[in-house]
This record gives sequence, C-alpha cells and structure tokens, in this order.
Amino acid sequence: MTERQVNGTLKAGLEFGPILAFFVAYLWLKDRIFTISGVEYDGFIVVTAGFIPVFLLSMGLLWRLTGHLSRMQVVTALLIVVFGGLSVWFNDPRFFKMKPTIIYLLFGGLLGLGLLRGQSWLQYVMEGLMPLTREGWMILTRRLMAFFLGLALLNEVIWRTMTEEAWVYFKTFGLTAAIFLFFVLQGRLFRDHGLGTDDDGAGNDT
Repeated sequence: MTERQVNGTLKAGLEFGPILAFFVAYLWLKDRIFTISGVEYDGFIVVTAGFIPVFLLSMGLLWRLTGHLSRMQVVTALLIVVFGGLSVWFNDPRFFKMKPTIIYLLFGGLLGLGLLRGQSWLQYVMEGLMPLTREGWMILTRRLMAFFLGLALLNEVIWRTMTEEAWVYFKTFGLTAAIFLFFVLQGRLFRDHGLGTDDDGAGNDT
C-alpha cells in the first residue's frame, strides 16, 4: 500500500511525541510513589504504564493518516506492549529498560541473517526511501547491522551500570541522536551508490 503524504511536522510529532512525553512525565514523577490497590509503584512504572497507550494511540493515528506503518514500527509497538506490560505487571523497571536491547538485537540479527543469505533485507524495507545500487544496499546493511548490535550492547551497559535518570536521558536523546548521526555519516555512501551515479567504483566504499 502506498503511503499517503501528511504534514511533516505532524508526522514527526506522532513519531517522537510519545517519547518526549515519557521524558517529561518521568522528570515530573520520578521521585513520587503511588499506591494502587495496596501496591506501591514508583514514578518510572507509572510513567511506563501511561506511555504504552499513548504510543499505541500515536501509531494508530499515524496509520490512519498515512495508511502505512513500517515493519520496524509494528515490531517496536509490539515489544513496547510486551516489555512495558511486564514491567508494570511485575512492578520491575528492568523489563522496560531491556526493550531497546531486544529491539536492536532483533533488527541487527535479522539484517545479519539476510546478509548470510546474500540479501539485503534493509533494501526490502527501505528501497522506496533511498534508491541505491545493490552494492550500496549491501554496504549499508552491514554497517547498520553492526550499528544496531553496538546500540544493544551500549543500552545494556548504561541501564545496568548507571542511574535510572541517566538511562532515561540516553533513551530519549542519546539513541535518537546516534541514529541521526549514523545516517548523516553515510553521505558518501549515498553519493557514490545512489542510482544514476557511476557504479564503476562501487566496490571501493567498504
């Protein structure tokens, strides 16, 4: 199905708004304890419980407006429900903190599996957004696989060794900035392997 075009600001708001809302709510409630049905929940758990429906509502509106959700968005939503739900159910923030690790391991592992088969599954997902040569897709897939696996490791190190607040800052701003920077640094790859360019040196950018 072709994705319908919507206002860029609105689309960005639906994609990133829930994350920023989580961050603001966490800063507001992080030091509070809530007693619900005789059970004490700290601010992180309460904010996580609120984040799940807000995220799903945003994805539902995005799908309604564009008629399309990427596979990555669908998988992310599923993992948010599962791991966020586990954190709330067991009153244990560790499940939600592990979610980015699972997401990046899953995406990195899938890209690696495709590479073992001599395929770029990233091309299958994103070809309409970035027209590249086959060699360009293979290079980008290898790099993104390594990048995702690195983010998974970094998330584990941060949530296990640093404060909860540090992890929230990392989750809200660090991961987003890292992904943005990764694609900015691929400028040469996009230039050398974009369709319509001279492919004679396609194998030189490894």
